[in-house]
Amino acid sequence: MKMLKSLLRGVLPALVVVVFLVAWVALPWPALLGLGLLLALWMALTRTGRQAASVAYVGIATLPQRLGTSSVVVVGIAGVVGVLRALLAMAVGYRHTLASSGDENTAIVLRGGSSAELMSVLSHEAVTAIVRAPEIARNAEGQPLASPELLVAANVPRRGSGEDGSVTLRGVGPMAWEVRRSVRLVEGRRFEPGRRELVVGRGAQRQFDGLEVGRELRLGNQVWTVVGAFESGDSLESEMWADAEIVAATYRRGSSRASVVARLADPKAIGAFKANLAADPRLQVEATTTREYFRRQSETLTRVLRIIGIVVGSIMAIGAVFGALNTMFATVATRAREIATLRAIGFRGMPVVAAVMLETLLLAAAGGIVGGAVAWLLFNGYTASTMAGGVAQLSFEFRVTPVLLWTGLKWALAIGFVGGLFPALRAATLPVSQALRAA
Repeated sequence: MKMLKSLLRGVLPALVVVVFLVAWVALPWPALLGLGLLLALWMALTRTGRQAASVAYVGIATLPQRLGTSSVVVVGIAGVVGVLRALLAMAVGYRHTLASSGDENTAIVLRGGSSAELMSVLSHEAVTAIVRAPEIARNAEGQPLASPELLVAANVPRRGSGEDGSVTLRGVGPMAWEVRRSVRLVEGRRFEPGRRELVVGRGAQRQFDGLEVGRELRLGNQVWTVVGAFESGDSLESEMWADAEIVAATYRRGSSRASVVARLADPKAIGAFKANLAADPRLQVEATTTREYFRRQSETLTRVLRIIGIVVGSIMAIGAVFGALNTMFATVATRAREIATLRAIGFRGMPVVAAVMLETLLLAAAGGIVGGAVAWLLFNGYTASTMAGGVAQLSFEFRVTPVLLWTGLKWALAIGFVGGLFPALRAATLPVSQALRAA
């Protein structure tokens, strides 16, 4: 029987930790807010709860006297959630940049089986057939709002390092400006057809050297002139635009194109557009909305970044848990006589457990808030670049969103719960006589 009781005492806390962590991750914030409200009502309306509040008040009031040991918990947890939020902010920023690059009003057509524009090749005959589809909108002159486009990876020196990086050079025609309405010329002018001129995105200008308006650079053994700069608020800002015919001649692509981007006459016409293209025996292509296309492009790297963030955060969280355990065990040891006296005069184990847990969760919440503030100040809006589409670099901004701040706070409180549970149980179960002698 004693062995069974000892086993239960060892297994039960572990089960409580597992159940808590699963519930904590799964529950939405309204449910968690409800739990906090129930805890407050318990402490205000029940005798046991009021005892817990009294013990917690004494412990919290003495925190300034234990500033050194308490700061170990705060700083450790702040480091965990700060790193976690930074990595997740990278994933959110990358996904937001790609997701904002498309909409439901435009469609993109690639060669069948191609996962990205840089891997797609459409013949001149296929392009001609695609732009004649009746689902494509027309302008005032009756011309289809369709932009056959060609993509190549161009080497440009990175800003600051001088090493070559890969930039997407997009060959387009005059219709591209009407199809892609998010693109706004903010400096200089558009390139002239038939000339080696470039219009570059602001994101590319931030990441690479020599892309200022008026500068010349060598691409494909030819000298090009930067004549304008544009903004779009999406992944297109990481690109350089030029006349498609000149790009094709420079990089020996003939009359082929990588994709056709078209504005639909009706956003609901995407189904009919796909069916029309599938029914043409001359075509082996796949069409989708640009929003769906860029969502797919972001999935893999976003998933990888989230996994890295969770793995790194988990490893750091283990260290923070041990720091919290050491700190709270030391706190319980220094307050052994006080806790033993309270239990001797009638305080039960539950108020003691709740008080120690509340103190630990308060320190954890402080760490979560500090970590969130540091992550927001250092990383929100920070510009970075990474590979996109397997070849070219994409410039994007970190985004520390309210959801990420809440996620970091949940991690902090989870670490505090695990780090405070076992010291709290020890404080509540240590025999009174032994605690008084130890003190």
